[in-house]
Amino acid sequence: MTDSHKKDSLYASLKLTSGAIAFLTALTLIFSSLLHLPAWADYGDKLPLPQPSFQGKIGITYKESQPDFPKPIKAPENAPNVLLVLLDDVGFGQTSTFGGLIDTPNLDRLAERGLRYNQFHTTALCSPTRAALLTGRNHHSVSTGVITELATGYPGYTAILPRSAATIAEVLRDYGYNTAAFGKWHNTPDYETSAAGPFDRWPTGLGFEYFYGFLGGDTNQWSPALVENTQHIQKPNRPDYHLTPDLADHAIKWIRTQQAIAPDKPFFTYFATGATHAPHHAPKEWIDKYKGKFDRGWDKLREDIFARQLALGVIPADTKLTPRPVELPAWDSLTPTEQKVYVRQAEVFAGFLSHTDAQIGRVIDAIDQLGELDNTLVFFIAGDNGASAEGGLTGSVNELKVFNDVAESPQEILAALDDLGGPKTFNHFHAAWAWAVDSPFQWTKQIASHFGGTRNGLVVAWGDRIKDRGGLRSQFHHVIDIAPTIMEAVGIEEPEVVNLLYHPITKPSILRCLAIVAFTIKVG
Repeated sequence: MTDSHKKDSLYASLKLTSGAIAFLTALTLIFSSLLHLPAWADYGDKLPLPQPSFQGKIGITYKESQPDFPKPIKAPENAPNVLLVLLDDVGFGQTSTFGGLIDTPNLDRLAERGLRYNQFHTTALCSPTRAALLTGRNHHSVSTGVITELATGYPGYTAILPRSAATIAEVLRDYGYNTAAFGKWHNTPDYETSAAGPFDRWPTGLGFEYFYGFLGGDTNQWSPALVENTQHIQKPNRPDYHLTPDLADHAIKWIRTQQAIAPDKPFFTYFATGATHAPHHAPKEWIDKYKGKFDRGWDKLREDIFARQLALGVIPADTKLTPRPVELPAWDSLTPTEQKVYVRQAEVFAGFLSHTDAQIGRVIDAIDQLGELDNTLVFFIAGDNGASAEGGLTGSVNELKVFNDVAESPQEILAALDDLGGPKTFNHFHAAWAWAVDSPFQWTKQIASHFGGTRNGLVVAWGDRIKDRGGLRSQFHHVIDIAPTIMEAVGIEEPEVVNLLYHPITKPSILRCLAIVAFTIKVG
């Protein structure tokens, strides 16, 4: 074959190849246009959301082609910000909002502009409540039938959140929200919390773009085991350091930064304090505000709380106050030394709760200063279970003694009375105080068979969308209802398939219930 023939053959081959490419490209575009793959928002029942189909044009040359960069998904129009607040180990009758003797003016203020729920329920334990809250699923169905530290190798109790159960943070993040969590986590298996991870079950692996807090069930409020994202860090070096104000500082900074950079993008903030789980740590000036307020003892003060609850209407008028369990001593049977010790324990706790309420008020005020409070759906859950009786029948200077069955006498606690609440102690109060502040119900945290362990106060506020401001709702609700409520308020579908696995959330949504009973709500 001559060189001329070789060139002609090569040219013919290239021409044929070019024609084939053009034909195949055209065929591909034709078939892809016939498929009409839906956009991201149309895949609302599946997570992660699939990428949209290519809507541009691929020609023979770049001049004949048209690019189509995937557009980031945006939250539905008028989607609200969401602030989800969760306190730890607070009894139904502890906050002033639900008839308690401890001042919680910021929760009161929120209730005045929103609604109080007096039949809202948790799971009687920390990790299970948090898993149910964040996933919208019953705690056993997401393998969290017990706290992470006590996980076992049996179905429902491994503390390993299944990948099929997306958290509300994962859902909102994929729908265009910025997400952050502050405070107590308690949903990572205990053996996965070291600096080596793995990190897929840490907050940043479960939908939160930023995390600042601690991973375990409790921590020293004066010297916490802090984590930022996936790094264990030292606490700020300040002489007056306390964890709860630090959490508020970081939450406020994050919200302000997010709104400054992406004001059109809604945020989801999960603010779960270590308070008021033991150790009961609070600045002395907050503790001293309650000096003398608990001198009458747990029997009389439980009756006082009960009377206040009746007056507020947060319990039915025909409610009967349940009696003190025989396992707990009558106040009048105690010695003066015992009474002195136990009164101080209650004062310390009260200061701790009021101090916590003040820090949450700072976060709410910061959102208000940005002009975003009316567009923020706020859930304030006063406790992940009932008040804790884990202090035993004396309370403790160090609750680790209780967990290790090391007895402490009132005389030993008396010697450290002035230190209670400070950095030298890891203190807890007498179990009878937990019973008293769970009024009017029986028992306490850990006891899921009685409402003393599972009934917690809830306040919901959402600007002018709530017309019956200051109202009371008595529908029976559970912590699993929060996630579907948020999704309905935002205007998105619940994901039934997550990571190719089918695992629908548990309904109903609180919004639907509210719309039935004396409630006017506008979504969008």
